[in-house]
Amino acid sequence: MDSGKDNIGQVLQILPVAIRKRIAETFDSLSDIQEIRLRTGRPLIIVYGKGEYFLGINGGLTHNIKKAYYVAASELRETVDYISSYSRYAFEEELRQGYITVQGGHRVGVAGKILWENGRAKNMGNISFLNIRIAHQAMGCSKEIIPYIRHGNSIYNTLLISPPRCGKTTLLRDMIRILSDGDGFNRGFTVGVVDERSELGACYKGCPQNDLGCRSDILDGCPKAEGMMMLVRSMAPEIIAVDEIGSDKDASAVDYVINCGIHVIATVHGFDMSDIRNKPVLGSLVKEQAFKRYILLEAGKTGSISQIFDERGSVIYKHDYKDMPNNTNIGNGVKSA
Repeated sequence: MDSGKDNIGQVLQILPVAIRKRIAETFDSLSDIQEIRLRTGRPLIIVYGKGEYFLGINGGLTHNIKKAYYVAASELRETVDYISSYSRYAFEEELRQGYITVQGGHRVGVAGKILWENGRAKNMGNISFLNIRIAHQAMGCSKEIIPYIRHGNSIYNTLLISPPRCGKTTLLRDMIRILSDGDGFNRGFTVGVVDERSELGACYKGCPQNDLGCRSDILDGCPKAEGMMMLVRSMAPEIIAVDEIGSDKDASAVDYVINCGIHVIATVHGFDMSDIRNKPVLGSLVKEQAFKRYILLEAGKTGSISQIFDERGSVIYKHDYKDMPNNTNIGNGVKSA
């Protein structure tokens, strides 16, 4: 896997020269950057740590919009050229999905003029908005919860519950890796991964940029419900992992997979167990005790586990954060504008 400095090089190479220089002068690595947002004629915004900042006209980070660096239309076009390797036609299918995955597993969301044909998006033109979402791997971040989902020589069906931007995808990715690889005490499992938005494996030209373990098979860019069915039929998985279930089709597919004797690890947006019970799609699965473990992430604390529940909703793990430091400073050698 690439180091932080290698990763920042991969991101820099898709940015225009002037922006590239300022980013390189501001950051040594990508460790705490979540997003880099470019909008034509607007300030360049960086979501960093627990805050949102403008890139300064002279580099560094600032909250003062008068000191912000504004993105020119030519710079945004230059970025699109770099991302698409100067061939938007080759990336037409990905553009229809609204994003392109680049080397290193970083995902670039795109927005602009949608070109429609026969009732569906055919392509995108006049691209004026880009969101570079930085891929992060937190190796070992799920180690403390793995014992709670293991069950003898198998695992419990598990649902990760998380508010937005609390690290559920990062946590799921690490769980897949650990369960797939195994260790000296526990065997590895064959894991089928449905990666609809290319965020788990982050495949680039067919090769996963993130480490999902040696026994994982990935369906990249495939709708979740269809992908789960395909994996059952074709890859004989012991576990199927999927990010952000939410539709009726997703819930039906999860139910089908479980009834086939295959275990499921999935994530869903939510704030607590009551929120999940009241969701029309998931409520029936909760009532039927389809999931045996519910892992709740702490709101506002990226990657932090708040509680773990069993199938009856009883708390079997609770973390106390009251003595944890609240690190909200810029820090890490980043200079302010």
